[in-house]
Amino acid sequence: MNKIEILLTRLTLEEKIGMIHGAGIFETAGVPRLGIPPLKFSDGPMGVRNEFMRDRWVPCGKNDAITYLPSGGALAATWNVELAYKQGQVLGAEARGRGKDVILGPGINIKRTPLCGRNFEYMSEDPHLIAQITAPLIRGIQESDVAACVKHFAVNNQETKRMTIDVKIDEKALREIYLPGFEAAVKEGKTHTVMCAYNKFRGHYAGHSTELLDRILRDEWGFEGAVVSDWGAVHDTEEAAKAGMDIEMSYTSDFDDYYFAKPLLAAVCDGRVSEADIDKKVLNVLRLMEKLNMFSGNRKRGCYNIPEHRKAAYNVAAESIILLKNEGNLLPLNAEKLKKLLIVGDNAARFHAEIGGSAELKVLYEIHPLLGISGRLGGNCEVTYARGYAAETYELFDPNTHDISPELNNVIIYPPKPDEDLREEAIKLAGEHENVIFIGGLNHLQDRECFDREDMILPYRQDELIERLLAVNPNMIIVMHAGSPVDMSRWANRAKAIMWSYYAGCEGGHALADVLLGGLNPSGHLPETFAVKLTDYAAHSIGEFPGGEDGKVRYLEGDKVGYRHFDAADIEPLFPFGHGLSYTQFELSEFKVYKYDIFGSHISCKVENIGNCDGKVTVQLYVGENLRVFKKITLSYGKQETLKFTLTPAHFAHHDGEKWVAPLGKHEIRIGFSSRDIRLKGTVNYE
Repeated sequence: MNKIEILLTRLTLEEKIGMIHGAGIFETAGVPRLGIPPLKFSDGPMGVRNEFMRDRWVPCGKNDAITYLPSGGALAATWNVELAYKQGQVLGAEARGRGKDVILGPGINIKRTPLCGRNFEYMSEDPHLIAQITAPLIRGIQESDVAACVKHFAVNNQETKRMTIDVKIDEKALREIYLPGFEAAVKEGKTHTVMCAYNKFRGHYAGHSTELLDRILRDEWGFEGAVVSDWGAVHDTEEAAKAGMDIEMSYTSDFDDYYFAKPLLAAVCDGRVSEADIDKKVLNVLRLMEKLNMFSGNRKRGCYNIPEHRKAAYNVAAESIILLKNEGNLLPLNAEKLKKLLIVGDNAARFHAEIGGSAELKVLYEIHPLLGISGRLGGNCEVTYARGYAAETYELFDPNTHDISPELNNVIIYPPKPDEDLREEAIKLAGEHENVIFIGGLNHLQDRECFDREDMILPYRQDELIERLLAVNPNMIIVMHAGSPVDMSRWANRAKAIMWSYYAGCEGGHALADVLLGGLNPSGHLPETFAVKLTDYAAHSIGEFPGGEDGKVRYLEGDKVGYRHFDAADIEPLFPFGHGLSYTQFELSEFKVYKYDIFGSHISCKVENIGNCDGKVTVQLYVGENLRVFKKITLSYGKQETLKFTLTPAHFAHHDGEKWVAPLGKHEIRIGFSSRDIRLKGTVNYE
């Protein structure tokens, strides 16, 4: 017997059960007599959440302010696997520095609809991009003796009815779209833990699903870690105990009454659940602790909110910013020549870290765009700020009890005051300034756990304000700051310069300022399709959202998610998947298939910077309709580089509903700078 197996034999049944359910809101019970510590968890994917009391959602930390990291959408927008690894290193070090064992992230659910309230946490509509960003992120996290907890497994693509909705999906779509990110997290990222989803999957709660947790996760993918429930996602003792669920967590303080507490003890005692099932779960927990060096006495200590972490957050933010449009090269602005600048919009001066649900954070600082731009321009430019429109204000905690209600994601919202004076002031000032930047979009009262948006329309009558501002200043630069696509159809054709920023962390304002003012060349690319209107998305034209009265949501669109649907239906997006401009220009040439061997098909092409400044470029390779490979490189102006890609059988494969198949014969290869900006085409003969 090894040490773990010996420990198991010395545990009482009551001690075993204490190790597999919450004994606090964010911790399990330890076994002090055997030197087994509790397992401590924390949200979330954008940084370590503030400390709460053990049995109440009441903040209790004094030294728990951490580094606010860019969101999942921002990280995916970098298309940079090295930055994903670096962000993982920061998140892992900060979690360990705060004394945590498991950090509840990353969130990698597919962006099926732009209305999902948690899309800002998630990465992309494309499974390959998710897989390539997720694996290095997890490896970075786990270097610090902290477990990543990839979530939410699986098909958790909406917040509406998330606790009960039953997802009906065909096997091809499941395998090709919704599972590859999780598979990469297990096989390539080697994630130590997985969090089950709230929703039902084919009639069973995800946390009770033997198909998901046993047949796919453990048997097919070889997962040897621990499965953690989302908080409150277990609904039946016997079903969950007999499935691959290991640890039940919830948001209430009646810890002894959790399904894996007294009810589980009773089920074992009367023979409804085997103690052998409990032993499997405890072994998974003990193995997890061993992987994290929790028994060794030589565990990494971590650190948080240090300068190196803030620099890493800046680097990710800098590459996440996407230049969507730049007619007449309005951008970058010349900081040396600017004498007066008007900035309009609530998001220019709004802080975002402290609200949004489980991704909310207690941070030491957050640089908003107004501060970032003003700080970069210095004393030679007069920066004027006009709010332009009024958004809600809120209290995150009840001012009387200092408590929150996480199951409702409860915040006290104070509606906006009448804003006509704000609008008129902004319009008047826009007519008096040559240089105007509008910074609007969404905030975490729209991008928020537990709630989905009703539509894509910008809140607070921003469309009307933007149209009036463009009427008096046609050269106004527009920055949209949000976690999900918004409807820009009323003014996108009139605007000459549009920039997009996801929630970009504590250094987001500095990064945005540097891109706007030319200190940085933008290199972000869209990780999702931006449509002209909501019904252009397949979930809203072919499939169902948010589901029927029977409690089911049917993914009738199958695998036609995101750009695949737009291409198949010949729908012109507002901005396509993979789109992102630069202040320089790049050219692709010389497509070649230069070798076939046992490793696959070897393809090359040349990329050249034909502009007048250095830049970074992401070259995207599609096999048929699917993104299969991408590479991001830095290229000085006037320079060129030959890129080489190797396509393996997996790159040619599709799922036929029963198994993966890689058809023999010729396959079309498309290489370009977005799903619609294809510069090279060729074929590969797969034998």
